[in-house]
Amino acid sequence: MSALLGLRPEVQDTCTSLGLMLLIVLLMGLARVIARQQLHRPSAHAFVLEFLATFQLCCCTHELQLLSEQDPAHPTWTLTLIYFFSLVHGLTLVGTVSNPCGVMMQMILGGMSPETGAMRLLAQLVSALCSRYCISALWSLSLTKYHFNERSLACKNPIHTDMSKAIITEAICSFIFHSALLHFQEVRTKLRIHLLAALITFLAYAGGSLTGALFNPALALSLHFPCFDENFYQFFVVYWLAPSLGVLLMILTFSFFLPWLHNNQMTNKKE
Repeated sequence: MSALLGLRPEVQDTCTSLGLMLLIVLLMGLARVIARQQLHRPSAHAFVLEFLATFQLCCCTHELQLLSEQDPAHPTWTLTLIYFFSLVHGLTLVGTVSNPCGVMMQMILGGMSPETGAMRLLAQLVSALCSRYCISALWSLSLTKYHFNERSLACKNPIHTDMSKAIITEAICSFIFHSALLHFQEVRTKLRIHLLAALITFLAYAGGSLTGALFNPALALSLHFPCFDENFYQFFVVYWLAPSLGVLLMILTFSFFLPWLHNNQMTNKKE
């Protein structure tokens, strides 16, 4: 503690935010261990794990967003943190989705039943809202000068382009990310986690200045809930419909269009 007090105020605030994120990860990890030991019904077990995973993702992203606002002119540090915490989430949240678009993809491809999908969606949405109120309570403690309760209550519009470009950005990011999820399944776990973390960091860099490049409806609801309240139509279309459209286009492309094109080419060669 004395070593921390000897640092500059900005560094102290950054260390406090990082410590808070790591504490959240540790607490959620402990909660997952307890859930695995105490919950024996598969449905309850899956619901709680999905809730905890989404809660961890949303809370850490709230803090990452706060850190990115401290020095927006130099995004390298923020991108490094995005990569690092993407690795942390990838290592600790195995077996969960934390993204309604991922649930939709698995249901369409037959990897998840509609009942399980609906339960996971409910867990994600409830967790997204709970994480918002939890982070608001933590910020009210004023652990750093950037932590204050009013920050979480105001709508800070993350869309810095016209609506059509915002829709395209979220749809493309969702298309790329979920196609990587689909095609990296055969890659060994350690390498896959690094590849996905690098991809998330790249997408955050490419689309972050336009929409935040969230491509996750639950995360968008947690981060920008006041904006949904003030301008529901715009935020629903950009952060819910656009990522879902990206997933649908990805499935149509790789499961129907490309196989159809390949079969046509093979038929033409035979003729």
